[in-house]
Amino acid sequence: MRQFEVAPGGYTPRHSHDYEHEVFVLEGKGLVFEGNNQHKLAAGDVVFVKPNEVHQFRNTGDKAMKFLCLIPNSATGKAVTVAPECGTE
Repeated sequence: MRQFEVAPGGYTPRHSHDYEHEVFVLEGKGLVFEGNNQHKLAAGDVVFVKPNEVHQFRNTGDKAMKFLCLIPNSATGKAVTVAPECGTE
């Protein structure tokens, strides 16, 4: 289990890996991109990220967005693939 904090306007890299993980939003609000779909996030929301699904978390609020990321033990030592970004952000 890891805790992440994303600053206002910030985001994680678009990436994928061959294991699932679960995310629990502690504070703030934002968006999660799952493949080509996006969903709003707020404190108390839960996200299931499927294996090999390209995903990204973005903070759309004016305060830090904090979330817990739960990863299975079987993911230890496995690679993460960063997806190429579209645009010039």
